[in-house]
Amino acid sequence: MLLPTMPAPITTARAAAGRELDCGWSAKRSPHITRCGSANGGLLCADRMGWIESPERTIPATEAESRRALITALERPRYEVLPLDGVAEQVLRHIPRGIKITITASPSRGLDAMLEPVERLSAAGYAVTPHLSARLVRDPGHLEELVRWLRSAGVNDLFVIAGDVREPAGHFEGAAALLSAMGELREHFAEVGISGYPESHHVISDETTIEAMFEKEPMATYIVSQICFEADVIATWVRRVRDRGTLLPIWIGVPGAVNSRKLVRISRRIGLGESARFVRAHGGWVRRLALARVYTPTALVGELGPLIADPAARIAGFHIYTFNELERTEEWRRQLVEQLIARQDHE
Repeated sequence: MLLPTMPAPITTARAAAGRELDCGWSAKRSPHITRCGSANGGLLCADRMGWIESPERTIPATEAESRRALITALERPRYEVLPLDGVAEQVLRHIPRGIKITITASPSRGLDAMLEPVERLSAAGYAVTPHLSARLVRDPGHLEELVRWLRSAGVNDLFVIAGDVREPAGHFEGAAALLSAMGELREHFAEVGISGYPESHHVISDETTIEAMFEKEPMATYIVSQICFEADVIATWVRRVRDRGTLLPIWIGVPGAVNSRKLVRISRRIGLGESARFVRAHGGWVRRLALARVYTPTALVGELGPLIADPAARIAGFHIYTFNELERTEEWRRQLVEQLIARQDHE
């Protein structure tokens, strides 16, 4: 697999070596970051956990560096699943315990549909991240009840989203309001994730999604990007996030090995910005995709290698949207890791 280099390095901040910086953004957006300085041309920020380094890369990643970064990322991805009947059995049958499972909140079935697979998979030894949809939470009492139930089930990682329900069930319009209402309850979780959108949201404006991410950032520990099919769109978005001063690790959202027709249908339904418009505008490409029967993200993942390898990008790994095609996606992942390792060993 040919892994291309990035056309330009991703940077976060520039300062004279050794000079302490006035990081006004960090004081406002992250209560945990207290001071910043520079070293080796990159940015250092001190938080309650110690120093976070976000170095500026001046030389694009080599193919070997990209491959090593991809192997690491693919060995420990996150798999997103839908809380449909039988999904826990599929996970138990096909997915190793070392892979974190994230379980979505269903707008039509409510939060209760998520709770059973969360409890069962957590008890079976999986690290499980439930999606908490703000618009499905009725009130602060319901929120506290959910948090305490999730902690009793062994959950220590929570992904908070607004949700696609048109009318909120109660008090919370979006993720920021829910996170604010959690207050000290957030301390029950070691990790709290929020969403990011490399492409335009199908309902919310780009300006709104950007501002919402900054509003949520102080209350979170990582970002998960919405699914995207274009490596350059993802890279541009990551660069813009970093240039605005956000240092939270990013999990890059990519589709798994999914039935092609299903993927086209889902792309149209959730309105994936330029990718969806591309699908609609290129009937020939859609037909070829349909003929292929199964989409695999091998090419997309390969193109993302230099981004994954860039320390300034602070990429945590891949968040893989499986659409419950777990056996097929896991087989694809294992085979790709084996191919990358074999190629590395031959060098």
